[in-house]
Amino acid sequence: MSVDPPSEYEPDAEVTFVSKSERKREMAALQKLGETLLELPAGQFSQVPVSDPLRAAIELAKTLKQREARRRQLQYIGKLMRAEDHQKIAATLAGFEDTNRLFRQHFQRLENIRDSLVAPGDTAFEQLVDTHHELDRQHLRQLIRLARKEAEQEKPPAASRKLFKYLRTTLLPE
Repeated sequence: MSVDPPSEYEPDAEVTFVSKSERKREMAALQKLGETLLELPAGQFSQVPVSDPLRAAIELAKTLKQREARRRQLQYIGKLMRAEDHQKIAATLAGFEDTNRLFRQHFQRLENIRDSLVAPGDTAFEQLVDTHHELDRQHLRQLIRLARKEAEQEKPPAASRKLFKYLRTTLLPE
C-alpha cells in the first residue's frame, strides 16, 4: 500500500494572478504600517503583537538620523512585516486610535463644562452638582469664583487650569 506524495500542482486549485503593481502596493502598505509602528509611544508599542526581529528593527529605526539609512531601515521593516499578522497589528492600532479618540472626546467635554462654569450664571453649576454628587460644592464654587475673577482682570488662567484639573480628576473615568 503506497501513498503518492501530494504534488505541487493540483488541477482543481484556483490560481489567482497578482500583478507586480499590486504586490508593490501591498509592500508599500506594509511599509506604511511599519512607519505607524515607528511613531507609537513606547507604552503602546510594547502592547503591539510583533516578532522580536521586527521589534528590534523598529527600535533601531527610531535611533537612525540619516535620511538614507532610515529609508533603508523602513524598507527592511516592510520586508519583515510580510511575515507578521497584519490584521492583529492593524486591530491593535485601531484600538489605540479608539482610545485616543475617546480621551479627546472626554477632554473636550470637560473643557466645555469648565467654560460653562466660568461663564456668568449659576445654572451650569447647579446642573453639574445635581448630576455629580461626588463634587465638593464649596471647593468648586471657590475655583469658579477665582477663574471668573481672573477672566475679568485678563490675567493668565491659573484658576481655570485648577478648575479643569479638579473636574478631570473627579469626573473622568479611569
